[in-house]
Amino acid sequence: MFTRRFGRSWGRFLAGTIFLVCLLVPLRSLTTGQNSTQHDPIVPNAETMITKGRQIFRFDTFGDEAFWGGQLRLNEAIASGLSPRTALSLGLKVDVDALPDQLVQKLRKGDVDLSSPATTLSLLRLNAVVGLTGFFDSSGSQLTSIGIQCALCHSTVNDSLLPGIGSRLDGWANHDLNIGAIAALSPNLQPVADVLGVDVPTVRRVLNSWGPGKFDAELFLDGKAFNPQQVSHGVVTGKNVPGATMIPNAFGLAGFNQHTWTGAWGTVSYWNALVANLEMHGKGTFFDPRLNDAAQFPVAARNGFGNLRTPPDDDRITSKLPALHFFQLAIPAPKPTPGVDFDADSAMRGDVLFGGKAGCIKCHVEPLWTEPGWNLHKPDEIGIDSFEADRAPDHTYKTQNLAAVFVQERGLFMQASHKGRFYHDGRFPTLLDVVNHYNIQFNLGLSVREKLDLVEYLKSL
Repeated sequence: MFTRRFGRSWGRFLAGTIFLVCLLVPLRSLTTGQNSTQHDPIVPNAETMITKGRQIFRFDTFGDEAFWGGQLRLNEAIASGLSPRTALSLGLKVDVDALPDQLVQKLRKGDVDLSSPATTLSLLRLNAVVGLTGFFDSSGSQLTSIGIQCALCHSTVNDSLLPGIGSRLDGWANHDLNIGAIAALSPNLQPVADVLGVDVPTVRRVLNSWGPGKFDAELFLDGKAFNPQQVSHGVVTGKNVPGATMIPNAFGLAGFNQHTWTGAWGTVSYWNALVANLEMHGKGTFFDPRLNDAAQFPVAARNGFGNLRTPPDDDRITSKLPALHFFQLAIPAPKPTPGVDFDADSAMRGDVLFGGKAGCIKCHVEPLWTEPGWNLHKPDEIGIDSFEADRAPDHTYKTQNLAAVFVQERGLFMQASHKGRFYHDGRFPTLLDVVNHYNIQFNLGLSVREKLDLVEYLKSL
């Protein structure tokens, strides 16, 4: 009897509860869920920022065509002598998704003249050359100027059609790009010579010394073109080495401080402002009084680079920095595939070494693979010379984040001769060379097998 009575009472209670819940759920959706979707500005703002940021990253010149075309006249060199074959050999890439289907089919069949500069102009008209914008006269026949974008150095393509021709890979450093050699094609390098305080032949020699995948941002601050003595783990490994550094990836940047090779240049937002104004030579505003130090930054101090001012109505950089920053932080690092990009069993053993005997985890903290906080170290802490560190405000090197190092190690979507090249100046050809450096520097006592396992783990990150 107790059971039956309890059952009837419980049934009435349950029925009433279900009715109440059914009544409240729609009301709750009207009062909370609807408000969260209709009145919460965060998600639509994020989507807008990413869309705008991608457009800026891929296509915005910030008005730098006034420098590259107007002063250096690089457009003249392109129009008169840069064939697609030469452009591809210099590391320029073509966005296949910007090409008409008919042209794609002709390229696939080999029916396009890649030896003619006229074909390069056609690709520029289609806005298909990654990182370059061509400006043409009203007839569309004459290339009157040329501008560059962030994507020139920090994007490549997946070679889906031909080597150097494929879909964009935003944020992937273009380690085929010989930006120095491209700039050296300019008919008028006198403006660069005037900034540096040297003659034009010297400028051309320095630009041609950089090589593929490298750029020297600090050259236009301190004028130091060559490292007199490169040292690794106490051994001189080079003399008069070009001061250019490897073009860094622009993916996997969220969550940590200091995003350049050397210390105290700041995060992505700072470097975007510096590069857009001082390296790309766009039209904007930039302030950093540290560049007024004539002893450390003589070129910057002499040219007033620490305090550039452009009237707001003429500033083509500053308003775009927020969206550009947001987009770059949203670019994920590519993920390696077990059995393709690394050996899983070997990587498991390497994981133990990374956090134990090798001690890598002390600086490369999972999952950022750099240190949270102030991720900087003095040169003697990592066993190399101070040349590049001394070109930065606080004379330190950054703990490099290791995400997606497999791309560089394997040489994905780059010429085979350009793969590897680790550290800021590419001094270590392979990851094994990096491991050997630290094994010597810190007396780790790693065996050959352990070093190879550690490399496989690094490739798995």
